Amino acid sequence: MGAKSDEAKGHIREVAGDLTGNKGLKRRGRADRAGGKVKGKVGKGIDKVKGVVGGEK
Repeated sequence: MGAKSDEAKGHIREVAGDLTGNKGLKRRGRADRAGGKVKGKVGKGIDKVKGVVGGEK
């Protein structure tokens, strides 16, 4: 899955956990959202490196 879809899935889980009182589901949602953010940052970093190595700016 992509970074944005991981963030969206996490948000849905977090809200569902909040509505149902399921703390485990809410925690998993937070973890998914954080993982999606990290994945997005890493992807942007890789794109920058490819641009520098490839001679693009």
